Amino acid sequence: MVFRGTISADPDFDPSTDAEALYNAMKGMGSDKEAILDLVTSRSNAQRQEIITAYKCSYGKDLIEDLKYELTGKFERLIVSLMRTPAYHDAKEIHDAVKGAGTNERCLIEVMASRNNRQIHDMVAAYKDAYDRDIEEDIITDTSGHFKKMLVVLLQGTRDESGVVDADLVEQDAQDLYDAGEAQWGTDEAKFIMILGNRSVTHLHMVFDAYEKIAEMSIEDSIKNELSGDFERLMLAVVQCIRSVPMFFARRLYKSMKGLGTADNTLIRIMISRSEIDMLDIRECFRLMYEKSLYNMIKDDTSGDYKRTLLNLCGGDDDLAGEFFPEAAQIAYKMWELSSMTRVQLRPTVRPASNFDPAADAQALRKAMKGFGTDEDAIIDIVAQRTNSQRQEIRQAFKSLLGRDLMKDLKSELSKNLERLIIGLMLTPAEFDAKIMRKAMEGAGTDEHALIEILVTRSNEEILAMNAAYEDAYKKSMEEAIQSETSGHFCRILVSLVQGAREEGPADVERANADAQELADACNAESDDMEMKFMSILCTRSFPHLRRVFQEFVRCTNKDIEQIIKKEMSGDVKNAFYAIVRSVKNQPCYFADRLYKAMKGLGTDDRALIRIMVSRSEVDLFNIRKEFKETHDVSLHEFIQGDTSGDYRKTLLILCGGED
Repeated sequence: MVFRGTISADPDFDPSTDAEALYNAMKGMGSDKEAILDLVTSRSNAQRQEIITAYKCSYGKDLIEDLKYELTGKFERLIVSLMRTPAYHDAKEIHDAVKGAGTNERCLIEVMASRNNRQIHDMVAAYKDAYDRDIEEDIITDTSGHFKKMLVVLLQGTRDESGVVDADLVEQDAQDLYDAGEAQWGTDEAKFIMILGNRSVTHLHMVFDAYEKIAEMSIEDSIKNELSGDFERLMLAVVQCIRSVPMFFARRLYKSMKGLGTADNTLIRIMISRSEIDMLDIRECFRLMYEKSLYNMIKDDTSGDYKRTLLNLCGGDDDLAGEFFPEAAQIAYKMWELSSMTRVQLRPTVRPASNFDPAADAQALRKAMKGFGTDEDAIIDIVAQRTNSQRQEIRQAFKSLLGRDLMKDLKSELSKNLERLIIGLMLTPAEFDAKIMRKAMEGAGTDEHALIEILVTRSNEEILAMNAAYEDAYKKSMEEAIQSETSGHFCRILVSLVQGAREEGPADVERANADAQELADACNAESDDMEMKFMSILCTRSFPHLRRVFQEFVRCTNKDIEQIIKKEMSGDVKNAFYAIVRSVKNQPCYFADRLYKAMKGLGTDDRALIRIMVSRSEVDLFNIRKEFKETHDVSLHEFIQGDTSGDYRKTLLILCGGED
């Protein structure tokens, strides 16, 4: 196996000398923490075990107990964990995850999904030795249902590691998975457990490819559709580890550090367990997916000796847009290939109300607004639980039956964010987009993010309808408004997009190769020429075609298009091109990220929150919810609940459509 770790054996190793150095670092008043961390992080785990033995022989003391006594907090946890063997470290993590009142399911998932057979067998033996208990019994006692069954299967450590693949069995397994999920009402979870828990990595790679051809969606999307809760998270983790263990850990590391607070136990566990295995690949995958290197994320998110130790384990910073290692380039290429093969089934959260009666709804709304006070609950329950076309019928019925303008009545009775949200729901999609574009450009500043989001994510038909609605409402063309409020290349990008003339249809392979080469050549040109070339391709080609272009771009350059945009471009131009690439790759994920940014930290970007919740509720908000949960480890429902209040929150939660 090729060594891809950042920690390796010291060639001039002498356990007695190291034991003496550690003893001297801890004797007397205070301890020399720098000496401790520098020594421990520059020795392999096997060498650390020799140091423990030499320390006891020389001083008659337990090195781990002395380290626990001298060090404190997260730094102590990290150093002491480094001194344990991998098997005993895993055993302790599992023991800590299941002992006491609650269960740390995420720790169970991470360890059980990512370890090979030998690592699992060693962990089972270490657990028995350390705690005189059976690990399987403890996990069975602390978990339930299909989640428990899959954990028990993984705990056997019997995954096929022969590397032999039976082509007929590949097709059979792919068909069996499809029949167990997407092809029927309900799900045969046992079939998913049997196949994903036992087949070899090589075999499952081929099964996943075959599955995509049968189902026209990735196995991940099927799992999100068919399974739920901890069982869903475990099966997704297994699939992610089958595809790429370094990519799985890159995601886990990012989630451990983003947002407020750090999941230090997760950070420590991964940095220790992968430092001698594949940390270089994890760093590359991290750089591929996120806007900063793993090194810089750790640097920004931790402090003191704890930070220094983690950075030593990380092993170095990575140039953000440098060339990939071969493994990471292959992963990037595969990600685009997956994106181009998968047809995501878009799922809304708002569906047509059954037994719909527009006249009755119109009368109920009038009653809710008549007299003193307003019955907001009645308004919310009707407006948020009807489709847009049904709301248009209610508007018409309100005018026909009562001779009143429903929009004016709602504006006079409601206020602030609730009013903006309810009015947004009552407008047609074209009217709503036109209004958002108008608001984004009026007044002193321009909301460039709103302009980008709408023009990048709308279809040609939606853009043309929006243009007509804009001109009808404001007596000015959208193109004129954009030209008067923006400038330079950013203006040209928006004008190109607002034509609503993006090509449609599948990828043209030959042309995609040529486009990829043109983009690659443009990377060596002057900034203006580069941006014009990117615009001529990214703003005009169909999304399926661009997926193929971006895939071939990796092959041409050994770089990912996202990283090039981040490094070589700036400001609104960078944001516009980046939004196109993210939307091409996975539009629900793009919206999930926009929602997260609208609510994280202090204050809420209510305009962005309303814009996305209204515009996607009948398109793909269910998919966005799933991406939000997977990417940010918290549900969209939970985020909205914690970030909003009152009737505004109630309406948003109805649109959200449920907890994940």
